[in-house]
Amino acid sequence: MSSDVEPPVSARTSERGAATRSALLRAARDVFVTKGFAEAGVTDVVAKADASVGSLYHHFAGKADLYLTLFEEFQARQAQRTKQAARDAREAGETDPMRVFVSAARAYLDGCLAERELAALFLRGDGPPGFDVVMRDRLRTWARRNAALFDEDQNALVVVLTGALAGAVSEIVQSGDRKLAEDVLEIVGRLRPAGSATGATSG
Repeated sequence: MSSDVEPPVSARTSERGAATRSALLRAARDVFVTKGFAEAGVTDVVAKADASVGSLYHHFAGKADLYLTLFEEFQARQAQRTKQAARDAREAGETDPMRVFVSAARAYLDGCLAERELAALFLRGDGPPGFDVVMRDRLRTWARRNAALFDEDQNALVVVLTGALAGAVSEIVQSGDRKLAEDVLEIVGRLRPAGSATGATSG
């Protein structure tokens, strides 16, 4: 009879494993934010998570793997936020690629501010060896996603937009200034490719 109401042993084990993994990631986040990656130790993480060193190495390859997993999960949430914002803008009838881009960029900045401590962790340069390469690769991925919003002949605009937003993210995360984020988006929203009929005219 008990088998009718209790989950199978494998399911209970899986749930415990998932709970332990989540606890380790939460602990790693707190430890990395507080101490920095370089100064944090595996023992700090397992103590914070009330777990064992063995359980950490069951789920992760080590300290760097914890850091990179936190980064990838944050980036996945950011991608979901920006995709949803772009989708919402289009469904509301927006057809101007720049306005769609600004909606997505606002969602990205909102996500950075909502998870400011985590975003700051990834921006301050205190990561595992090779993380700078990971960041550059992610910037290129972001540029490709941005390019999908615009015509193929607007690559220069995409480069400028992506670079401008990347620089602004660092300052906005450090300051926590939401007004600065809106001011940046207002300026970015005025940019248009050279020769665009909707761009500002000269002199």
